[in-house]
Amino acid sequence: MKICFDTFGCRLNRAESLEEEALYISQGHIIVKTHSEADIIILRGCSVTGRAQRDCEKLIAHIKKKYPLKKLVIQGCLPRNILTNNPLQKKLPPEEKTPLPTSTARAYLKVQDGCNSKCTYCTIPNFRGLATSCNYEQTLDKAKRFIDLGYSEIVVTGCNVSQYNSNSIRLPELLSSLANLSPNCRIRLGSLEPSPCASETIDVIAENTNICNFLHLSVQSGSNGILNAMGRKYKAADISKLCCKANEKMPLISIGADIICGFPGETEYDFTATRRLLADNPFSNVHAFPYSERPGTAAAIFPSQLPKEIRAARAHIISSEMAIKRKAYAANMKGRDVEVVIEDEKKLGGWTAEYLWLESLDGGSFRSQFKRKMLVKFRVIKVKENKLVGIVQNGRPN
Repeated sequence: MKICFDTFGCRLNRAESLEEEALYISQGHIIVKTHSEADIIILRGCSVTGRAQRDCEKLIAHIKKKYPLKKLVIQGCLPRNILTNNPLQKKLPPEEKTPLPTSTARAYLKVQDGCNSKCTYCTIPNFRGLATSCNYEQTLDKAKRFIDLGYSEIVVTGCNVSQYNSNSIRLPELLSSLANLSPNCRIRLGSLEPSPCASETIDVIAENTNICNFLHLSVQSGSNGILNAMGRKYKAADISKLCCKANEKMPLISIGADIICGFPGETEYDFTATRRLLADNPFSNVHAFPYSERPGTAAAIFPSQLPKEIRAARAHIISSEMAIKRKAYAANMKGRDVEVVIEDEKKLGGWTAEYLWLESLDGGSFRSQFKRKMLVKFRVIKVKENKLVGIVQNGRPN
């Protein structure tokens, strides 16, 4: 069978699709890039926002109309009435190891699924259930196998990795163990909830040079009143404390955040509190998006729902303000040495540990020497907006 994948949403969805691709390849199926080539189209959807779900539904309708005779498999975080059965779904025998995907430049390591939090705006636990953690030893074994395949970066992902717990081994201990597998493979942590283990996680990142100098926090708001209404278990001061600790231990760390704008009842004062939190702390990679009512969530029926125009306008304001901070952060990298996992062989480009995109000024000279997946050192000589331009340092005299 020829199979085409369409994947929406987060790194976890991406990791699951890649695992599925690898399994089908091991069974003799062929992965193709276009719908027209495929016998089966597998769409993994996302409902984290109304827009994400609408985008999925539009593509589903398009595929059904254009390819009515093709088998369409719909899975992922979408309402049950949309999901369909997968005729290829087979479980491996217990003694067999799951095949690993090799098509990406960076490896995606799923360590956890589900969430025990009860945030009033979030519908994802309805799809993924309560938190479950992948076995610690099996996770390390999988990571070792990725390293043996030549990967130089492993991205740790899950629905809420802060809730990882395998026989009392928590996220900080897992990260430390992953970092110790190989000094030549760096570890990147995905989004982190500002939970009690976040401070310990920052310690682990600071202690291990091969854990990426990058921290992405699920902040959502800088207003204590809105955080409480959201069901979040921390206050704005806790966020500032984490940022301060991370910045003290790692002055060049890139700190990101997710922000929901226009949550029900959010006043101008609440919105200003969020802007102040972001301005006063060293955030350099903020994803701001308008609040979206999700069916079945408590917040969807809260009073004081804000007009969508206000939600969008506030998201635009924060995005604009944070774009300036991101440019300033990128500009500060000029003259510094950074390491990049090569994704684009033609331009010799990829992501730095700080999650900035870099392309080589002299890529043509080294194209035959450095291949995809390799970790290459560059010196940043120029910054364009928030993108870096560098010259190769591997093999060069310092």
